[in-house]
Amino acid sequence: MSKTTVDAVMAELAALDDPKMRAANEKRGDDHGVNLSRLRAVAKRLKTQQDLARGLWATDDTAARLLALLVCRPKDFGPAELDAMLRQARAPKVHDWLVNYVAKKSPHAEQLRVAWTADPDPVVASAGWALTAGRVATTPEGLDLSGLLDTIEGQMKDAPDRLQWAMNTTLAQIGIEHAEYRVRAIGIGERLGVLKDYPTPPNCTSPYAPAWINEMVGRRGA
Repeated sequence: MSKTTVDAVMAELAALDDPKMRAANEKRGDDHGVNLSRLRAVAKRLKTQQDLARGLWATDDTAARLLALLVCRPKDFGPAELDAMLRQARAPKVHDWLVNYVAKKSPHAEQLRVAWTADPDPVVASAGWALTAGRVATTPEGLDLSGLLDTIEGQMKDAPDRLQWAMNTTLAQIGIEHAEYRVRAIGIGERLGVLKDYPTPPNCTSPYAPAWINEMVGRRGA
């Protein structure tokens, strides 16, 4: 298979740009107009191409960066490179995909989780908390869950939106996955009231931690 050039991919993305979708995405801070299903189809065709991924990332174009995160090889990024990429990620969707599709799969995930969580930039810190939420659910060994609840209880209420959301996700995961902390997690959620009035579509789970915890535990019959 011949290597695809950045210019060729950028031309393809430009052809896929839909002004109506761009307008809708921009309301959420994502400055691109490419349907994500079509973007994934492009990525499926291109398969993994690390050099292309780095080239697409360097364009600073949101759609190109999303595609880069789909065709990259997460294990090939060093911790400094991932840290720089996170700080360059302007659009919320790019930030989310970088954390969930790349950083979580990196051999440096734990190192980055610790560093990012302690970062003074709340957007960077939110990435650390997102990785923490993932660990709570999958590999909680070594985590101080009680200490995490202490921090959430003291800081989540006044945290900026993205950081608040990630801390709230961690709170919910602790309550869902760890029965011994469930009552405390629900109590913290009830006292803080974070996302209690978040508009939730029918048949979707509310992000309000007490409701989220009870819903997921109820589904499991736990």
